Amino acid sequence: MTILTSESGATEVVTVRRTESLDVHGISKLKTVFTQRVFGNVNVIYLLEKSNLAVTISDEKNNVVAHAAFLDYPSWDVADQAEWEDWMYKNYADSDKFTPVNTLFLHLFVSKDEFFTQSIKEIMRAVFNAVADLHFICLVAPNNVALTPALSSIFEPVRNIPGSKLTEFSVYVCHRHRHSPQLHIRKARVEDHDDLLPIFLRHNDTLKAIYGEYFLAELIKAQDENNHAVVSEDQGCAVGFMSVCSEVNVQLLQDSFDLGPYHGLCKPHPDDVLQTTEEAGTEKGDIMLSRQASQRSGSKLSQLSDVISVQETDEKVYVNQEAGLTLNSETTTEIGQEGRNELQQKGTLSRASSSDDAIRGVNCKTPETPSTDVERQPFRPVYKGDVTAFCIQLFCIDEKHETRSINFLSHVFGLFPDKDYCIITVPHLTPEFPLLESFVRAVPLSTCTLPQELYIFHRAGLINLIQVRAAKYTDVPAVEKLIESLHLHESILDDLKIYNEARRDANGTSVQAFVAEVADQIVGIAVLRNEEDIEYIRSHYNIEDFIYFNHHQRDEHGHLHHYALNPIFKNHSRHFLKEILRLSHKSSLYYPVYPPYDKNQFKNPCAHSLTSALHYMVPVRPRRQIVYPLEKLGINAPSKQVSKDQPVYALYHINRKLTLEPKVTINARIVVVGASDVGISFLETLVFCPHLNFNNITLISTHGLPGNSTCMDQSFFASSHCYNDKDYALMSLRSWVNVVVGKMTGIDRAAKNAIVSIDRKVPYDHLILCTGQQYQVPFPSGVDIRNLSTNQDVPDCSKQIYTGKMPSNLFTVHDSEDCFTAMNCLKDNVVNHKGNVIVYGNTLDSYTTVATLMSLGICGSRIHFVQPPLTSNVTCFNNYAIEEAVQKGLLAAGVTTYYNCKLAKWNDGADPDPICCASFTTDSNPLKLPCTAFFSFLEKKVDYDAFEAINNACLVYDGKLVIDTTFHTNDSSIRAAGPLTKYSNRYYVNQWSHSYFSSKEIGVQLAASMLPLFDPTLEPMSEPSQELDRLIPIYKGPTIKGGLVPGGYYYLHVAKPAIPSPLQAQMAQPNYGQEIITGKALNGDYFRLHINPYSMVEAITCLSLKPFPSSNLICLYGQHELLLNNLCSRFKEGLIQDLYSYFMEAWCMAIYHDRFIDFQQEVHEILASEKVHDQPSMKELVQKVREDELNLAETPKKYLKRVLQQNGYKNDIEKRILNYLNYNSNHLSMFARPGIV
Repeated sequence: MTILTSESGATEVVTVRRTESLDVHGISKLKTVFTQRVFGNVNVIYLLEKSNLAVTISDEKNNVVAHAAFLDYPSWDVADQAEWEDWMYKNYADSDKFTPVNTLFLHLFVSKDEFFTQSIKEIMRAVFNAVADLHFICLVAPNNVALTPALSSIFEPVRNIPGSKLTEFSVYVCHRHRHSPQLHIRKARVEDHDDLLPIFLRHNDTLKAIYGEYFLAELIKAQDENNHAVVSEDQGCAVGFMSVCSEVNVQLLQDSFDLGPYHGLCKPHPDDVLQTTEEAGTEKGDIMLSRQASQRSGSKLSQLSDVISVQETDEKVYVNQEAGLTLNSETTTEIGQEGRNELQQKGTLSRASSSDDAIRGVNCKTPETPSTDVERQPFRPVYKGDVTAFCIQLFCIDEKHETRSINFLSHVFGLFPDKDYCIITVPHLTPEFPLLESFVRAVPLSTCTLPQELYIFHRAGLINLIQVRAAKYTDVPAVEKLIESLHLHESILDDLKIYNEARRDANGTSVQAFVAEVADQIVGIAVLRNEEDIEYIRSHYNIEDFIYFNHHQRDEHGHLHHYALNPIFKNHSRHFLKEILRLSHKSSLYYPVYPPYDKNQFKNPCAHSLTSALHYMVPVRPRRQIVYPLEKLGINAPSKQVSKDQPVYALYHINRKLTLEPKVTINARIVVVGASDVGISFLETLVFCPHLNFNNITLISTHGLPGNSTCMDQSFFASSHCYNDKDYALMSLRSWVNVVVGKMTGIDRAAKNAIVSIDRKVPYDHLILCTGQQYQVPFPSGVDIRNLSTNQDVPDCSKQIYTGKMPSNLFTVHDSEDCFTAMNCLKDNVVNHKGNVIVYGNTLDSYTTVATLMSLGICGSRIHFVQPPLTSNVTCFNNYAIEEAVQKGLLAAGVTTYYNCKLAKWNDGADPDPICCASFTTDSNPLKLPCTAFFSFLEKKVDYDAFEAINNACLVYDGKLVIDTTFHTNDSSIRAAGPLTKYSNRYYVNQWSHSYFSSKEIGVQLAASMLPLFDPTLEPMSEPSQELDRLIPIYKGPTIKGGLVPGGYYYLHVAKPAIPSPLQAQMAQPNYGQEIITGKALNGDYFRLHINPYSMVEAITCLSLKPFPSSNLICLYGQHELLLNNLCSRFKEGLIQDLYSYFMEAWCMAIYHDRFIDFQQEVHEILASEKVHDQPSMKELVQKVREDELNLAETPKKYLKRVLQQNGYKNDIEKRILNYLNYNSNHLSMFARPGIV
């Protein structure tokens, strides 16, 4: 908050913030005749869309007080945006100091008259603080326009060169030093103690408590050649302190972090061992790149910087302040507790991103850790040279001056002229403060357990003179040397050759190439093409979350193919991207990440190289697509650019608005156990937060991330319709999530470690347990069937755990890897051989497995479908018509079904590996069935290893892991969700659990409950009151299941979350509603809708011999029957004979659109608004009618209809409908709109 004071003395409490789209109207109202004379006739929406930075001052009611928009080229079209430097140099004196790095141009400023002077000063101060390298803000105005005194007090005229031809426009400049001056840095003196101590104590008094009241004076006094202390000074007062030391335990850092890009923080030495003999011979020939190899290639890049001397650095170095985060008490405490000597010995530090962050084919963060007991130790480089790093061991600065923290670095590097790197460590939970925004985070190795992050800054990072320009022929040797160790270096060079020779590829697509240059050396390369598939991107990805599409020309969209930048200059990545956009005349760039199983991704001549740009781009959510009846729609179908099929990919994006918008970096170690639907949904929610960058998300899973290999056949399972392999490819979680392959076997709560496969420790700050439930190996009762025992004679073994020898042909499939293993075993040992298969269970998965076995070519007579006794009176289908059809399908296929069977023995009690026969008891005569494969789908339970880990960690377990309504266990650092959990008994809802809700929705809510811990834009979540804490949350998303079942039927069931009960019992309830059924299950055209008493669709059940668009039909859930074209009345009139064809009619497509929910919300907002003063809204009127509070002379329906029309609601809704259809016309081309008929 800031207080503005007008010349008349009036005050206003305001907030200086980035401009939002909702500010457009307020900005436009502030435009005056003078505004137009100085800045031209500005389209505010267009300007905001193309601005690099837009700042708004708003009052306490969020009304716009002032606004300014800044771009990286001059206004008034006085020069081409890519050539403004030459224009300035030719026409204005001393203009060589203006560079794209340090200059922005003011394209619009508006303000309330009374706060004009104060507003422009406040905005300039905020902009200089926000943009680290910004030194000058220029204003271009016509010569015949005189600036107001307020603007003249900020901007100074730039003198024209005598004889220049430019006479129409003048240039004015605003200097940084007048608004955010550089701090003076000097050696610390003992006398500074009194100034500095309050700054330290403001954050934390731990240092004082441990080392005494005069700890700071003693530290300053103890300076020597290896230890220095410096202060920053403002107007003679010390406002910041930094203590640096040249003694660092580099060996510990090399063992904990991947320092390959920085040559191990050592000087090059002839005896360095940088790669194994095998790698030296095969590195360039390998296509699939490992994480370590990619970062070793970065180390070769970093060596290029050795030629840059300290004399070439720019003394005026500034820092990015946008995050606005201060060094908090946690930082001060942690560093202080270690002290100088401990830091020298322990040397704990963090991760720097390599030049290759988006890796196709492997995990981008850390290699997946094998779960075997004996692991092959990865190669670690050996560095023999002298240490070339010093460390910051204590740092603090006053909050008012923290954005100038970078001023320290130039001075401290001068204290150690023989050192190239400055390093600092911070605790994981400490937010990045402004000093760290210029550092690069070091990548921790997969075995790292150090409690801090390591940040690295190279001496060359002080250089501000980075130049980005179009590539030339003469750049090829330097580029080749830069990228020689990258696996796709040939592809980059090929594209560079295409650019140099023709500027277009073989398809005629424009190609552009740019290089980044520092001290006459090329340190970066980028190659892009025009984005020719922009219609597909717009229709398949939510790109309009970031841009107003209609304000961007087609040729302004670019496709980034290659991007490589020396990692020591990574702090200039945003500038490199900003310059690429400016020089290429683009406003948006797109970068795809293809799934790892796409074998052709590296063979494509336009293959995408690895890129470190992902950290500065935003992930774009994919859009749910409508399944169109193309033949029925004919010429009204969407264009092929919208409806075509092509290889799926995850999309990343950056535009001009994002180039100066930093992300909030979160280093908290978030460990998710289990790749269940809940866990994946949780990860997806975190990853797709565009303004947050999570560096330490780890997934512990038995088989790693799903959809990350070619093992994609999951047809043994029924589908929950939460995620499929296409969804995994569209998310590319592997780009952001570390993966540890193994099973959690323990939790060390005191040390905050998750134990994996007995001996592997994974440290955490937040542990998320989403292991779910799995099918277990059945426990044989051991009954001898020769005694003709029945089920009544068999003891209850349902709670016993099988611990005997595991048969090799027993399958309890849990995920796609298990399915792939079972599939291969069946193909090798069963399909073309004799022998039977036993499927044991009565779940939906057991039915889909039987159907899968028959699809593999195993005839039904070889399949024994053995069903155990039901544990409840609800079957998996809960629909007699469907059960009858499926049973007849089994019978027709020759599958023998046995009911109420309990497993007695395998192989008559002999060695169970492999299973040759299995015996069962029944209600009458026992069974003995031969088999070559045994599938168990008996019952899902919590995995025993997970149970042991939870129980031994003393987490409350009562049949399931006990949680509260905010997902917490009895340990505040451990949360859990999904079928693994149950609510605490204090809620008195033992019958309810997460098992009855949508797993995807549970995961989203779990993430939502944690985001306030990390996201500064969200209000911290308060503890619920004692009264509210007695209520459990209700999740509204439907539960979905489906799959291919015996008889060749496609099955789908969508229902409201509920405790299972027999369908007949539900229908007997007086408030059940009605059902609409077309077709018959036996005929394979069964479609059933349950309409509740409020005329809403509450359940959908389909059984069909023909495939149907499940994703479309799921959209019908929760819709009112009137919205479905008067469904109930039409059905009663006999106008609907087939619901399948009815819901494939053209009018339904609007309901299936992914933005239909947003449209409904807009209509609700219209009905809730007051159209006539002092009259209630439509929403309030409906409520009063329902409660019979109005004395009406007409029927309620007629009254509401009349008010709807008279008060203007109807017109507004009709306009909103037309806007919805028009804006989404690329998807909804089958609807006629005004102007096309």
